[in-house]
Amino acid sequence: MLHITVNEKKTYQILPGEEQTLVNGIETTPDIRQLPNGIISIIHNGKSYSAIVESTNAENKEVTLNIGGQIYKMGITEPIDILLSNLGMDTRSKKSEPVRAPMPGMVLKILVTDGQVVKKGEPMMILEAMKMENILKAAADCVVKTVRAAERTAVEKGAILIEIE
Repeated sequence: MLHITVNEKKTYQILPGEEQTLVNGIETTPDIRQLPNGIISIIHNGKSYSAIVESTNAENKEVTLNIGGQIYKMGITEPIDILLSNLGMDTRSKKSEPVRAPMPGMVLKILVTDGQVVKKGEPMMILEAMKMENILKAAADCVVKTVRAAERTAVEKGAILIEIE
């Protein structure tokens, strides 16, 4: 099930199907087609709409559409986004959230130091959990404020491991 938030105000739960789509639990059969000229044709409940894609942001899963002169900014949340958020691994977080343990485990190696500048995607720490080594990477460009964990120590799920700026 997808969660689509429009203009940061209203959220719709959408369950796409082969023939029918559920929108907030109500069956509907919209006809949505991309035309060769780039315009999106939408026919819903007997009404026709034309949409133009103004912008897309794949990283944040956002699309801005112009429908009849009105701008609609849509944020898309998939089931994997909800799971990652519940594990403390929300990849779309815009503020400097600390690096937290996504699950209970043992800190094997700390790869950063206080004050270090880290680029998005760089490894920051190796956490052993369930007999697997998990590399915790920077979600965005940041500066390490404080390393709060120590190597060879056990941590609980949600424990703050590294504070960042």
